[in-house]
Amino acid sequence: MDVLDEKANGGPPMDIIDDVVSVRDHEAFVAKHMPDLGHDVKDFYVYTWRLTNWKKLEKKLTSPEFDCGGHRWRILLFPFGNSNAPPNDTVSVYLDYADPKKSPEGWHACAQFALVISNIHDPTIYTVSHAHHRFIAEECDWGFTRFSELRKLFNVQEGHHRPTIEDESADITVYVRVLEDPTGVLWHNFVNYDSKKETGYVGLKNQGATCYMNSLLQSLFCTRYFRKAVYQIPTEDEHPTESVSLALQRVFYHLQTSDQPVGTTELTKSFGWKSNDSFYQHDVQEFNRVLQDNLESKMKGTKAEGAIAKLFVGKMKSYIKCVNVDYESAKIEEFKDIQLNVKGMKNLYESFKYFVAVEMMEGENKYHAEGYGLQDAKKGFVFESFPPVLHLQLKRFEYDIQRDAMVKINDRHEFPFEIDLGEFIDEGPTKSENWIYKLHGVLVHSGDVNGGHYFALIKPDRDTRWLKFDDDRVTPVTDREVLEENYGGEPLNGIPQPLQRNQVRAMKRFTNAYMLVYVRETATNDILGPFKEEDTPPHLKRRLDEERLQLEAKKREREEQHLFLTAKVITDETFTHHEGFDLATFDEKHWPQSDLPSFRVLKQETYSVFKSRVASHFNISENKVRLWVLVNRQNKTVRPDTHIPENEPTLTVEVIRNNMAARQNDLRLYLRCHTRPKQGTSGPEPPAGAIMIFLKHFDTSKQTLYGVGKVYVSRNSKVQDLHLVINERMRWTPGTPLKMYEEIKPGMIEMMKQKLTFAQSEIQDGDVICFQVEHSDKEINDLETQGLSSNPIQFYDFLQNRVMIICRPKFEEPDHDHPEFSLILSKKHNYDTMSQKAGEFLRHDPIKLRFTTTHVANGSPKSVLKRSLNQSIAEIMGTTYISPTTSVILYEKLDVSIVELETKRSLKIIWTGIHNREEASYPFLLPKTSMIHDLADHLAKQVTLTPGGTGKIRVFEVSKDGKTQREFTGSEMIGNIPEPVELYAEEIPREELEADEQDKIISVFHFQKEVSRTHGVPFRFVVKPHEKFADTKKRLQARIDFALIQISTFKQPSYIEDEDAIYEHKFAPEDVLGLDHVDKSGKTRTGAGEKAIVIRG
Repeated sequence: MDVLDEKANGGPPMDIIDDVVSVRDHEAFVAKHMPDLGHDVKDFYVYTWRLTNWKKLEKKLTSPEFDCGGHRWRILLFPFGNSNAPPNDTVSVYLDYADPKKSPEGWHACAQFALVISNIHDPTIYTVSHAHHRFIAEECDWGFTRFSELRKLFNVQEGHHRPTIEDESADITVYVRVLEDPTGVLWHNFVNYDSKKETGYVGLKNQGATCYMNSLLQSLFCTRYFRKAVYQIPTEDEHPTESVSLALQRVFYHLQTSDQPVGTTELTKSFGWKSNDSFYQHDVQEFNRVLQDNLESKMKGTKAEGAIAKLFVGKMKSYIKCVNVDYESAKIEEFKDIQLNVKGMKNLYESFKYFVAVEMMEGENKYHAEGYGLQDAKKGFVFESFPPVLHLQLKRFEYDIQRDAMVKINDRHEFPFEIDLGEFIDEGPTKSENWIYKLHGVLVHSGDVNGGHYFALIKPDRDTRWLKFDDDRVTPVTDREVLEENYGGEPLNGIPQPLQRNQVRAMKRFTNAYMLVYVRETATNDILGPFKEEDTPPHLKRRLDEERLQLEAKKREREEQHLFLTAKVITDETFTHHEGFDLATFDEKHWPQSDLPSFRVLKQETYSVFKSRVASHFNISENKVRLWVLVNRQNKTVRPDTHIPENEPTLTVEVIRNNMAARQNDLRLYLRCHTRPKQGTSGPEPPAGAIMIFLKHFDTSKQTLYGVGKVYVSRNSKVQDLHLVINERMRWTPGTPLKMYEEIKPGMIEMMKQKLTFAQSEIQDGDVICFQVEHSDKEINDLETQGLSSNPIQFYDFLQNRVMIICRPKFEEPDHDHPEFSLILSKKHNYDTMSQKAGEFLRHDPIKLRFTTTHVANGSPKSVLKRSLNQSIAEIMGTTYISPTTSVILYEKLDVSIVELETKRSLKIIWTGIHNREEASYPFLLPKTSMIHDLADHLAKQVTLTPGGTGKIRVFEVSKDGKTQREFTGSEMIGNIPEPVELYAEEIPREELEADEQDKIISVFHFQKEVSRTHGVPFRFVVKPHEKFADTKKRLQARIDFALIQISTFKQPSYIEDEDAIYEHKFAPEDVLGLDHVDKSGKTRTGAGEKAIVIRG
């Protein structure tokens, strides 16, 4: 049986052989052929249509109508195939919506159906196919173009004793289930879908990989108290691409007022992000924290101060309480979100229970209570208060120490619409309060640890239904889509959901909630209360309304563009600043166009009106203006051809363009202004019979070529007659010897014969003649020895091949020591010339510069250029389908020659000494065959080791999660270490070398509040038996909190008290000691291999 055509959305037709059921046994037939799609059934109907004399049937026919679910239906049959199939060899059959034109506008019906052709005598012989479809006016029939081959229906098939169509008769039966569509978007194709109209909300555009940001922004926008607080930050005098507060206010205002998806480019620019930052997916929790920290600082001293703490900050207590004596050690800390385990947890309640689970300290692990000695104790966490808006981070992403990589936990984890958290509140006066929380938002991730898609499900207030915010689209959703479909794990019935049209391609088991937003029931009215007009700052509304009017004006301008053309005007002034071929640059591939005065002109505007505008713009009298049309000559020059007639009052600008400047989209003009008309003339007319010639001067000393104006000459005068005019204009000594060259066409510049006339030299109106002072052979030789052009022919060749190379620092932001600059080179120049010129600009030895090409699309590094190849600039730029006017090359300032780099490895090693401080960075250039121990020996000569210390150096990398060292053995060859690498070295302490079998050596790392926010450099530390932590701290020489982190369980860190003995903790091999303190380095790590989020604005 053929595969279904494009009008199918179900399984292929099937000939029934096993598990025999009858078409007339409706219940059994449905159970076998119509799978449960998981939607409520509104109505069900079975209709059978008997046909006889099959071979005499019309080419197209419809059954009588029947009713199901409040809609009229019928079967549409093409007994011999419809026009899309080969004639006479197939049957085409569809379910047809009977009379769509009489249905109300915007109607739709969601139906699951099975079409069956069966034997009239034996209903167990049949062919069936099923599908489901959203019937709308544009798609009011759906079914199977290749339902079955006719020969199979007319012939007895294997396993049957009679054909399906017997004696040219058969029954055609349709089973129809009309399904409930509570959201109105079931199986929607979203063509012409209007989010604002359907839901009252609009989406956010995705910049590339910003769906994680979009989902959080929509959640914050719908937290109306937060929106009001953001609006209270003063931003009247700020710029949106430099102020996070203003940019966020603008996004929120557009979400309120726009009927189209809203862009976030301004917002990400205000973060200080470059365009490629929008293609990195970040951790939503980290992004939320960084954004809130930024806004909190902006709210200080304003009406909004304290709003974020009021909304999102709760308090928890970590405690150790003795069982047999009255002693408790406790510490209260604030939190903005709670990280809950998913792995091994059935639901949210279990995750909370696990979070506050009590750990017994007994036996060998007893607690040393001050004044009481070793005691059995309970250790754990309890909540003092929860915030009005509770952000719960489900730990879907974890670091797997065996794989040394982050992995996603896709286990099933259920969460409710309502949860009572009262039992997790510490005993006290607040425990009796109402701690019921209602689900407000579910942020969902679909994919794996390497990427995927994010969207949000939000219930904006008590009265609004649940909505799905999926980038630029907002749709209603069912309770099942909020809960069951985002629990993760396998579906309960084990049957995967049928693929829906336009569904994001992701296996269900990879789609699950990773962040939950709950709102305290008693605070709902305050947090999600109605948003009033006066809550929007007047200055913001005024500013954005003005911008909207400007955008509408620009839109009108674009829509009316076909009514206008652009006129570009060359003047004598612009000509004097033009360095290049012709009078201006228009279409050069590798050089930007000339910046010329431009006019947007209505095509139907008369020439007289346009001329008046031009005269007014240049502040000249109209009777002194004459405009010449530039044309594209066959020899690829662009020259003034003829002046526009002055005596045709109805002449329009479009007619001038079409008739006088063919093959041009815009109008290119030369403005000739005769400032001193001769006595007795009425306008700026040149001498009768004269031709207009443009002059350029090539200055060999300055290596420049600029226009010096125009002259009028008689066709019969000689070329050498120009000498007098030029010497006078240039104020040179009369009789200064000159050479003349004609610009014939690009690549063809020829010396003119001085004694010929202009007519003999074929000079015409608008031609360009270049002149230079004649030089001696010695002067010419000196110029060429320096690599300079000695005549215009050579210089024109340079101009024709010139390109602009933008040089940017590869690893640094441009600054005084690493500036961004441009070089103008010829495509015939080579690597050495580029290196020499870059070195001159940077005042850096060219042999110590290394260059990298870039991708045209995004400017990212492509490949390092090898000096030994000495490629031409044309080869360096390469061929590309995109032809930019400039190319970007990245440079590095090196301390060594790039010649050495070919056989040696350049490494930078960060020295942390004996005190775990990043003291200095040391660069090394060593043969690639050197070993790590050679590197350590070289380092030892440059650093100061501790007097009386071990004198030994450990070289290591930091693990991806920032918690442990990866030590090199010393025998690794440095040429084999993968790029890029960040190497560290420290002095091995004496107590580590001298540690005995009783001592433990553990890893220690730095973090700030959350153990995932690591910073600094991890180190190793000796833990001694029976040593109190107070003494351990003395050895650590610190006055900060310390937290013991057990990676295997990875709950909240257990904070250590002075009386604790770390040694007595039963260390697993991967357990580490964490030092919790503020990161002053600005180098926070946020996870294995993840790029840190920075918001600067």
